[in-house]
Parts: sequence; C-alpha cells; structure tokens
Amino acid sequence: MNQFEHLKEEDCGEHEMKNSNESDGGSVNNNNNNIRHKMVSPGAGEHPLQYNYTFWYSRRTPSRPANTQSYEQNIRQMGTVASVEQLWKFYSHLVRPGDLTGHSDFHLFKEGIKPMWEDEANKNGGKWIIRLRKGLASRFWENIILAMLGEQFMVGEEICGVVVSIRFQEDILSIWNKTANDQVTTSRIRNTKIALNSYRFGTRGG
Repeated sequence: MNQFEHLKEEDCGEHEMKNSNESDGGSVNNNNNNIRHKMVSPGAGEHPLQYNYTFWYSRRTPSRPANTQSYEQNIRQMGTVASVEQLWKFYSHLVRPGDLTGHSDFHLFKEGIKPMWEDEANKNGGKWIIRLRKGLASRFWENIILAMLGEQFMVGEEICGVVVSIRFQEDILSIWNKTANDQVTTSRIRNTKIALNSYRFGTRGG
C-alpha cells in the first residue's frame, strides 16, 4: 500500500461516502462550493502533492454537434486540491464514475491547465486511451489517479491530466501529455498504460 492509498484508508474512515447524482449531472459534489475556495495549499501536517490538481466535470447531449465553444460552456470546475488528505476528502464526496449517466466526464488536471486541446499546455500534446467494459470505470479511475499522483508514468512534468468518459456502450480513460512527438516520453507512458491496462487489471486497451 503506497502513501496515497494509506491516507485514503485513514480519511475514508472519518468521512462517509455521499454519492449524489441528478439526471442532468447537476449535483456531482455535495460540498462543491466550500471545497472550491479553500483547497489551494496544504494544511498543517498534511502531505503536499507535487502539483496542485483541479477536478472538472462535463456533460453534453450526444445529439448536439460538439464544438469548442459548446464544450467550454459545458465544462465545470469543481475544486482544487493541494495535499493527499485534501484529495481524498474531495474524492470521497464525488459521485463514482460508474454511477454517472449519458455522455459525462470527470477530468483531473494540473492546476492552471484546462482539459481542452486549445489550452497552451495541451496544444502540442497527445492522448492515450484505455477502453473499458461497463462496470469497471470507478475502479480504473481511482487507479489511474493513483498512478498520476504517484508519478508512476516516470515522465516528470509531461502528464497534464487524466479523464474518465462515461458512454453508453463502453467507458474510456484518457491520459493527456504535453509533447506528442517525444519518443522517450511516449514510450514510458505507453509502457505504464500497458501495465495499468493489461497486466494489473486484465482488460483491453485502445
């Protein structure tokens, strides 16, 4: 059990999980307004993350054509965390991805980076995809968060963020990185993706 998992065990013992999900995706965090403004630096005695991270949520109607403007209007910043303890407190109040409906997405990106290709940090980057059978999204989402925060990709500042996308036939995990044409970086991300995808969890990749 690593540091993140150990502190999660401690925190979840004090905070009852409260899942809340409305048909329009409107309530995905029960303490959204309070957490959003307070979690900007580690508290006394907390374990700081290497970077601050921001949670985002988006949902769109499949029948409507997607464009940059509509996507930016649909994406909602939920809160920023700066320590391991803050992360698990925030996470324990989120609806699990497997309980979301329709075309819904959770995004976890470094603070200051929007989960959009137009963002300066993403415009020259790439995206790695893991396709999941229905029912696996919640577990995989938690594990890919642990991999990112625990620096398991071993590519320094290259990882911008991760996304879990809930769709009707399957669910999708995405890993976004800054530089699409860096062979060393892409090789390391690919190897970690394969380990997360096949060897540890036994599902298929994309």
